[in-house]
Amino acid sequence: MEEREIATNVAHAITTALDWRSPPDARAAAHSYLESIKAGDARVLANASFLLVKRDWSSEIRLHAFKMLQHLVRLRWDQLNDVERRNFANVAVDLMSEIANPCEEWALKSQTAALVAEIVRREGLSLWRELLSSIVTLSNTGPIQAELVSMMLRWLPEDITVHNEDLEGDRRRLLLRGLSQSLPEILPLLYTLLERHYGAAIMEAGRQQMDIAKQHAAAVTAAVNAVNAYAEWAPLPDLAKYGIIYGCGFLLTSPDFRLHACEFFKLVSPRKRPVDAASEFDSAMRNVFEILMNVAKDFFYKFTSGAGSNESEIEFAEYLCESLVSLGSTNLQCVATDSTILSFYLQQMLGFFQHSKLALHYQALLFWLALMRDLMSKSKTALAEDLNMSNGQVDNEKRKILALVNDDICYAILDTSFQRMLKKEKAHPGMAPAAGTLELWSDDFDGKVDFSQYRSRLLELIRFIATDKPLIAAAKVSEKIIEVMKSLSIVLVPTQDLALMESMHLALENVVSAIFYGSNEYSKSSAEIQLSLHRIFEGLLQLLISLKWTEPTLVEVLGHYLDALGPFLRYYPDAVGGVVNKLFELLTSLPVMVKDPSTSTARRARLQICTSFIRIAKAANETLLPHMKGIASTMTYLQNEGVLLRAEQNLLGEAFLVMASSAGVQQQQEVLVWLLEPLSKQWTQPEWQEAYLSDPTSLVRLCTETQFMWSIFHTVTFFEKALKRSGYRKGSLNSENSSKTGHPMLPHLSWMLPPLLKLLRAIHSLWSPSITQTLPGEIKAAMIMSDVERTSLLGEGKHKLAKGALPLTDGSQFDISKEAYSEPIETDIRNWMRGIRDSGYTILGLSATLGDPFFRSIEPHSVILALMENIEYMEFRHIKQLVHMALIPLVKFCPSDLWEVWLEKLLHPLLVHAWQALSCSWCSLLQEGKAKVPDVHGIVAGSDLKVEVMEEKLLRDLSREICSLFSMVGIPNLREVLVSVEKSSFTYRVEIRHPGRRGVLISSNITSYFYFCYSFPRPGLLITKRIFPITRKESMVLFLPLYSCLRILNTIRNSEELQNEIALFLFALVQKALDVEPNKIIKHEQQAMHLESFYYSCSRDRFPQQVVSEFGHLKSIVVTFKDEDLALIKKDKQHKLSKDELWMLDSASPLTTLGIEVQKNLISVGTLESKGFEVRAKDGVMKIISGALVVENP
Repeated sequence: MEEREIATNVAHAITTALDWRSPPDARAAAHSYLESIKAGDARVLANASFLLVKRDWSSEIRLHAFKMLQHLVRLRWDQLNDVERRNFANVAVDLMSEIANPCEEWALKSQTAALVAEIVRREGLSLWRELLSSIVTLSNTGPIQAELVSMMLRWLPEDITVHNEDLEGDRRRLLLRGLSQSLPEILPLLYTLLERHYGAAIMEAGRQQMDIAKQHAAAVTAAVNAVNAYAEWAPLPDLAKYGIIYGCGFLLTSPDFRLHACEFFKLVSPRKRPVDAASEFDSAMRNVFEILMNVAKDFFYKFTSGAGSNESEIEFAEYLCESLVSLGSTNLQCVATDSTILSFYLQQMLGFFQHSKLALHYQALLFWLALMRDLMSKSKTALAEDLNMSNGQVDNEKRKILALVNDDICYAILDTSFQRMLKKEKAHPGMAPAAGTLELWSDDFDGKVDFSQYRSRLLELIRFIATDKPLIAAAKVSEKIIEVMKSLSIVLVPTQDLALMESMHLALENVVSAIFYGSNEYSKSSAEIQLSLHRIFEGLLQLLISLKWTEPTLVEVLGHYLDALGPFLRYYPDAVGGVVNKLFELLTSLPVMVKDPSTSTARRARLQICTSFIRIAKAANETLLPHMKGIASTMTYLQNEGVLLRAEQNLLGEAFLVMASSAGVQQQQEVLVWLLEPLSKQWTQPEWQEAYLSDPTSLVRLCTETQFMWSIFHTVTFFEKALKRSGYRKGSLNSENSSKTGHPMLPHLSWMLPPLLKLLRAIHSLWSPSITQTLPGEIKAAMIMSDVERTSLLGEGKHKLAKGALPLTDGSQFDISKEAYSEPIETDIRNWMRGIRDSGYTILGLSATLGDPFFRSIEPHSVILALMENIEYMEFRHIKQLVHMALIPLVKFCPSDLWEVWLEKLLHPLLVHAWQALSCSWCSLLQEGKAKVPDVHGIVAGSDLKVEVMEEKLLRDLSREICSLFSMVGIPNLREVLVSVEKSSFTYRVEIRHPGRRGVLISSNITSYFYFCYSFPRPGLLITKRIFPITRKESMVLFLPLYSCLRILNTIRNSEELQNEIALFLFALVQKALDVEPNKIIKHEQQAMHLESFYYSCSRDRFPQQVVSEFGHLKSIVVTFKDEDLALIKKDKQHKLSKDELWMLDSASPLTTLGIEVQKNLISVGTLESKGFEVRAKDGVMKIISGALVVENP
């Protein structure tokens, strides 16, 4: 009576808790009552729940009761004795018989099966043996009972295939072992259920007994779902032995069950071959191959006859193709010895690749790409991991498979790839004959992959085919391009086919590069093949040269086609002259003036033609050298005629530098003189410097002189290109003389840099408050961050680079073709200043890489004044660029005897300002949630949250760059200078390689120089103290060289006060950094360094006791060591260590003991939290809480 009363109360509580119309107080009380029942006596919970699963109650109450029973089995099973558990299991099995009723809901059946499966998992193999006979008997009773048994078998291995946090590793292994031993009973039972009820469903459907047929069909579906639960882990030979593979293969022919059966093959196909049963596995997997290929054969037959084009057939084909792709990508070696099966399989995958449906084609593309990548690789890796197979056997298998990828297959792959290079949104309706009936790529096809990724995979496959079959690839791409060119001659508006032409340019570029560029395969091929390739590409080149296109968009595409043939020109220099003449012909055919907006396409086309010179110069290499004088004469003529703009001159000049880099030292110097001498005459004139650079207001006046402003811009950008392009290629015969003659740009730096430094100083001064107030509105607006920069900081998507646009280091862009014919506007001024600043920083950084000659020929005061005079007013993004592009190279390459002249005056003002600015911003971010960086001033943002995100991104970027600077300062490692670091108990003795000659140590490292000579700048330590513990792991890694350097130097200097200060600071610094969540688990090298530092510092100064007290609010710490501690620290490289574990190490760890003196018991906060406790510490008081209970309040 009491049990029924409790059950009634529970039912009422369930109804109240689930009814949203109940008052909140009533629902809360109901929840509380249900939780009390679940946490109360397990027997009361079981009895009440078993009463509530009866048919007398509503479905909602019964479902909740089943969940309560599952809760008891999962979490409170051990509270029942053996007899109670057996009775519980018997009652649960009897429930399966009771609920086997056509009127019962599927959810209740599923919960009943899940309950029995949970009991079996808890009790193990012994209970399963006891229940097996009754379960088999139950499955033979009828279709509903068979469905319930299949559901139970499906839930049984759930903890193996799905991670369950409640299941410990040992229990999972025991469950896997028990189920593996039971497979001889489980798999035959499932096959019997599949066979029996599939036949019964077909028979009853033929009798028009549809209700009974549905019950049998449900039993078949449940059995297939159960089979799928074993497909991932059950041995494949067992699945074949007991008929599971055959049964699921037979179901592939049934429209009602084939998708469920496809899931089985999807799980089986990627199974990897075991080492101990390779032959049995291969036999079973070969069976899988044959089944899937036969079904695919039927699909292709239906599709060809028109019967397989409906949506259901295509959906089934997608599942089928996915399994075949997975099968071939993982287990192709299982049929590699049978050329008949393998050839048939490759033909079917080709059929999927050629299929008009994009989904099928894309799946097959992944297979062909993986196959060709593996076959064409020069590594000795097997197609699948097989430890018993030698490398020679692997190569033989690869050659056999590659031989089956015959000419017809390659031709078909190329043909389909060329057709699918188009995007649906860009395809013109008139291009239907070219694309055929193919379903082209569309933006709504697959959210995980965009068109550019898809096309890059097609191009990679084309490259592999071209490498293996160069003649076929060359003939096919040439044939396709000629077909496109001929179609343009009959189209009224040829620009409508521009997308098709652009796509074929990419195909040509990849085919030519695969055959000629970056590979020695062409030189190894026979003379006959070389001659055939020459004829193919010579004919295509002559066709391109003969075209008389004047439409700017077509001219631009033609330039792309010509530079795509650059690698071909390397081997056939006779064709170079015609290409050069054609490029100049295209350039002069386009209008020069840009006042009319309609000529903007012409401007882009002109820039593309000039860029083609650069690409051809890179690809053709020395073959352009005989034509340099002719190109130079043509350039001079065009300049004199005024039909060559400055941006175009820069590009052609860059092409000249590329050519000269392979011509030798003297030729390169002559080219630089020829290119730079005209610029030096204007650049070195004192008149323009006095007029525009004497003060900030003069610079404002320069911004109003549009023509001269952009002339200065192009001059500076060309200086940058000259530094980047000049020098000597690796492996060049002339590179040996580089050390004797010096860098070819050295003679030009003396006149190039002084005006540039003045220009940079003038731009920097605009941000000074006294100057900013006097600036006109358009200049002030130009100093504010652009929309593109903000979008880049917010990560809201990468803007596509416009044609003719120059990407800047911050991700923004602007038109490099700016000349003198447009009025200056806010955006133009912003882009001009940003371009000058970035190019100027890059020029300084590249100049610094020249080393000693640069630092001794340039007045350091002018550099320091230009870069550091207004450092305190610069915005974070500008300082980041300055540090990255200029300061780090200056620090890295500065000679040691000039450190005092250069680095002291460069680093000190930077570190002082960085300490103040970063400290303020980090404090503001941590306390108010806003970094308050100067870059966002003046921005009218639509969302405060966006501004906060931008501020934090700017702050972190600058902090990371400062850490990179510290990383450079701390290199090289001072261990090269030290002979030994000896230890005995609590003392260290450090010997220097040259006793009494501290200069050796000082000249070896920048940090040591400042440390010994200038007491290492305090701002540097203060910066690291502020930003290092807060920034993420990347910044921590960058700082470690400086940390290691300071730690060693701290042992050498005799100043005890400074030793203690830096030692305490460094230890506290790294410990705080480890406390940041992303840094809690870091690389083992860093952990070993921290442990070594801790041991080393404790033995010398015992200062870590103070740090531990600071962090743990502890009054007294006992630290003891053994002699072997340091050896253990250095040996233990793989131990992953978190911050809490560092403090609480046991006796097996490198630190023998670190404990509280009062109780001498170790309490790990991390361990407590892992056990579900909550730890709160504030004002020296720590609370350990579990739920509502305060466990400890010391």
